[in-house]
Amino acid sequence: MSTPTSMRAWQFNAIHNGLENSVKLNTVPLPARKPDQHLIKVLYAATNPFDYKPVEVGLINRFMMPKPATPGSDIAGRIVVPAVGSTLKAGQLVFGASVDKTLFAGGGFREHTLSNDKQLVAIPEGVSAKAASTITVGGISAYQTIVPHVKPEDKIFINGGSGGVGTFSIQIAKICGCHVTTTCSTANVELCKSLGADEVIDYRKQNVIEVLKSKGPVFDHAVDNVCHDWNLYWQSYRYLKPNAKYINVAAAPTFSSFLNPIKAGLPVVLGGGRRKLEGYFAQPDAKQLQEIAGWVANGKVKTLIDSEFTFEQLPDAVRRQKTGRARGKIVVEVAKDDRTSG
Repeated sequence: MSTPTSMRAWQFNAIHNGLENSVKLNTVPLPARKPDQHLIKVLYAATNPFDYKPVEVGLINRFMMPKPATPGSDIAGRIVVPAVGSTLKAGQLVFGASVDKTLFAGGGFREHTLSNDKQLVAIPEGVSAKAASTITVGGISAYQTIVPHVKPEDKIFINGGSGGVGTFSIQIAKICGCHVTTTCSTANVELCKSLGADEVIDYRKQNVIEVLKSKGPVFDHAVDNVCHDWNLYWQSYRYLKPNAKYINVAAAPTFSSFLNPIKAGLPVVLGGGRRKLEGYFAQPDAKQLQEIAGWVANGKVKTLIDSEFTFEQLPDAVRRQKTGRARGKIVVEVAKDDRTSG
């Protein structure tokens, strides 16, 4: 594939009134590639809460992010220049996590980006680039918070079953042989059931904590993809078994998210939690990405796309992500490609 000398990239130097109102579409040189990195032409990118939550925190934005910065992590595209020694080849269709100069802005929202063999894999036959772009953060977050922690016939509680992570969580938990109880709004109950949920708690019509408490301590594992109500953790001893874990996936970088885990680690007599609390940060892993992509290819896992935007509409995609109402993933078409399989 020919290598251009410049590209368009969404960038910001400071955050004023949200990421969506701060990014600008600029023409810039291609990113400087290290020998172990692939240069990729991006076809599709998908949004995540992580795209805006950290960068909108003043201390992180000011002191931990080289500027100008380009957000975005989930990408699918074609390799332009492969990494030295990699088995991936120029022209191959791939998906995974974009990497850049900082952890908090991965560089995915640009026409060309970088990645490496630890975070990038080939797209299997029968999976489109659009579908593959939705897998990385959502699929990996679901995989890593469920697969290592459960066994067949375990009962798992998933808070938030209809979003970008939750839709993967339900399906991966069912692959593991679990009985799945999840939460969502009235409009998404049938969606969650169609993905395999055994029981759906409609948080608009029911008190989630009261429903869980009424069951007693029967759950073997809990994953919180919403993290809006810390009382759901503090009351977890009423519905989780003694050795069960409660994993927080999407906690915003707030004072509450900092203080509650510290308090949870104290002895119970000092007000600590009665069940183990774990935080979570997605770590893309090539083998796990391959396994999830295989499940998509053979129909065991469905990718759900809430909405699609053009590259020029990236700020609108971020606005949609911020509503918290997306059913599945939000996808941005960065460039057109007439080939859909690797």
